[in-house]
Amino acid sequence: MTEATFIGRLYAAARRNDSLLCVGLDPEPEKFPEHIRALPQAVFEFNRRIIDATAGYACCFKPQFAHYAALGAEDQLLATIRYIHEKYPYLPVILDSKRGDIGSTAARYAQESFGRYEADAVTVNPYLGFDSVEPFLKWSDRGVILLCRTSNPGARDFQDLVSDGRTLYMHVAERAAGQ
Repeated sequence: MTEATFIGRLYAAARRNDSLLCVGLDPEPEKFPEHIRALPQAVFEFNRRIIDATAGYACCFKPQFAHYAALGAEDQLLATIRYIHEKYPYLPVILDSKRGDIGSTAARYAQESFGRYEADAVTVNPYLGFDSVEPFLKWSDRGVILLCRTSNPGARDFQDLVSDGRTLYMHVAERAAGQ
């Protein structure tokens, strides 16, 4: 397994830190300590402290895009990813954005995730079909993590539907695995 690929970097980080911990970075400024909330780049400063405190125990970091976009803090998301890459280059970053759309739009989402935000991997929603995933796969050194079964209670509404004796999410997982 080469470290030139996302999966190679992820495995190397897991071995290095003897960890499978993925640290989510889902900032909610209203929950920040007051002294951090008062800072001009509060989201980045909060993230920086979390990153520094957990880098020795993690195999990757996963910022959730909507938490930044809702705050108009995309610049702080980029600063966070760059900070990880500069200070902890052995720890990959998974941009949790659950993107999925038609080809031309998916290509723009791939450019956003990998070009603009410099993520090592991105979460993608394949439920529009695999042509909505293909633009992400063109970035061969990056990772694409497909949603199959989510943890929210409403996931059972569709993802647990049975077809041909298997749940929908199992069909998605098998197709993604090439079976």
